[in-house]
Amino acid sequence: MSEAAQGKQPTITPLRVVIALCLVAPFVAMLWVSSYAKVEPLFAGIPFFYWYQMLWVLVSTLLTMVAYKLWQRDQRARKGGDAR
Repeated sequence: MSEAAQGKQPTITPLRVVIALCLVAPFVAMLWVSSYAKVEPLFAGIPFFYWYQMLWVLVSTLLTMVAYKLWQRDQRARKGGDAR
């Protein structure tokens, strides 16, 4: 093999799979409507259908932040910098 091919890093890595899962999870959760299309349990008088979706707004924000930080770490590692 040539030197360029030996030094090339793989495109799909476990870190990138975790990043993809962080970004795909909210879409899957919201598209699977039958899992949350119900009234019970109530939370402060709010039906499950509504508070579950609002909870995913917060969870999606956290997952996107995690994916971004992991992406930054991946890019630094690929450039040969510090992976912290």
